[in-house]
Parts: sequence; C-alpha cells; structure tokens
Amino acid sequence: MRKIRLGLIGCGGRAGAHMNSFEQMEDVQVVAVADPVEERRLAAAKRFGCDRIYQDHHELYAHEDASTLDAVIIAIEPTAHDGVEETAIDMGLPFIIEKPMTVDLRQAEAIARRVEETGLITSVGFQDRYLDLMDIIKAELPKHKTGGLVYGSWIGGIPGVWWWQKKSTCGGQLVEQNIHLLDGLRYLYGEPLSVYATCSRGIVQPGVDASAEYDTDDHSTAVIRFANNVTATLVSGCYCKGIRPHNGLLITLDDMILDYRLRNNLILRTVNETRDINRQVDQTYLLDRAFINAVQTGDASGIRSPYGDALKSLKLGFAANESMESGQVIYF
Repeated sequence: MRKIRLGLIGCGGRAGAHMNSFEQMEDVQVVAVADPVEERRLAAAKRFGCDRIYQDHHELYAHEDASTLDAVIIAIEPTAHDGVEETAIDMGLPFIIEKPMTVDLRQAEAIARRVEETGLITSVGFQDRYLDLMDIIKAELPKHKTGGLVYGSWIGGIPGVWWWQKKSTCGGQLVEQNIHLLDGLRYLYGEPLSVYATCSRGIVQPGVDASAEYDTDDHSTAVIRFANNVTATLVSGCYCKGIRPHNGLLITLDDMILDYRLRNNLILRTVNETRDINRQVDQTYLLDRAFINAVQTGDASGIRSPYGDALKSLKLGFAANESMESGQVIYF
C-alpha cells in the first residue's frame, strides 16, 4: 500500500506517543511538522528526516494541502483550537485530534456537523477504547445479570502544563484528564441517563502548591446513571503528592468483580477463581493504526472514537461541570 503522508500539528506531550507509533509503520511518512516551540519542531523534523518545518498550523496550512498531505495529527493545547480542525475540513484532510478536542462546546458541535456533512475520516485520542483489557470487560459484561455499581478514579497530582492551572483553560480535571474513564464508561454502558456532580477546593493552595492562577477543582465526584440499573461514581483528584491509589474502574456484578487498573492490568474475581491479566498492547499504536488503515482504504469502521462520538463524552464532562456549579441533576 502507498505511504500515507502526515503533517504533525503539535510536537510535544501526547504527540510523542503518536510519533512512536509512526516510526514503527513502514506505510507512513511524516513529511511536515508544526509547533510554536522551536526545539520541539526541530526535534520532530530531525526524528523523521523532514524539511518542511513550520511555526504553527497557520503556516503549515499556507504551504500544504491535500496534494502534499494525506492527513494531519493534531496534538495541541485545549485553548489553541483556532481554526485547526476547520481548515483541515476545508482542505479535505482527515485528522486525529487529541482530547479534550476543545473547551468550547459550540465550536465542537459546529466541527462535528461539518465532519458529518463531508464524511471526513476523523479519530479522537480516546486511547483506552483500543486496550485489550477494555475489550475483555466489554465482552464479559453481557454474560452476567445487568445492573450494578461501578467505581472509577483518577487521583494524582497536578500535571506540569500551564493550562491545568485554570478551569477555564482545561475544563477541570474531569474534562481534561479523567475524560478517558468517562469515555470508557460510555464505551461499556452506552449513553447516560443523568449526571450529578460535586467538587471541592481549598486543599491545593494557589501560589504554594500550584501557580498563583490556580482555580480549578482539587477533587470532584460525578454520579452517572446508565440504563439497566447501572450507576457509576467517578472521582477525580489532583491534590495528592507522591502517593496515589490504584486508579481505574472497579465494576461489581452479581457474581464477579472486574478490577481494571488503569492501562496496566485487569483482575477478574469470582467465588472460585481469580485471574490477573496484564495489558499486552500499545493502545496508542492501535488507535493510530486504525486511523492509517481508514485513510488508506476509506473504510473508517475500525476507528472506535470518531469526532461525533467523542463529542458525546465531552458533553458529558461539561454536563458534570454544570451540575457542580448548579447543584442540580443534569438529565439527558
């Protein structure tokens, strides 16, 4: 098959995992890179031996189009989505975009409408959908009585990126980080019926434990109801220093407990047996591979989180934020 020519928009952070994937694919060629940080864009260009190097997406789009690129990989800050996806759609360039896709729901809804209208191939970086462990859980659930309790957690410290310090620039931990488990719940149980959420501040001291601008939630709890008597409690916390619990999902069925340890292993427990299954796959590689296959063939059925579906997870995250602010249950 022909090589897929890629442009990288954003060369730091999560882009590194995608670059690791593309280095392993003989049918992929990174031909252009863009990043406002010179060190990052030059390092990415050297890594792939490309000489089309740009300061940002505006410059890349001014020099590249569908005649020189087959797709773009968008891994940028939540507040940096100023025409990045819209221009890719205008040019007919399929794209992978990292989460959260934006902190502007109206923008995301407009992009989703245009993606649907054009039939453009898209993929959002909800990597956990490609985990072998998630496949096992998804296959196991229908074997048991429906209903039960799910407890999920992502508790740790404050990542060192600037946008994490303010809720207005990251959406809060639930939207910026724990959206992976939020999306995982949708992947396993379908669309939610309602969400009620609370949050707390005061543990992390701005200017001491975080930047002086810090104003996001130290922790939050969201209670999400699904069909078939499933209730999930999803907690997020960024106040821990050094020590943290086992994060992931604990699913209690009538005759089995599924203990998913975030991107590491899955413990299945029944009265008579305990099985501990380690992760065997690189989930980001599988996400990227599914996207490349779709661009090559035009068949996007292997993509587990296209833009329109991913938008539903983003909306759920912002619905939880709305509940935190209003104190009300949000129904869908």
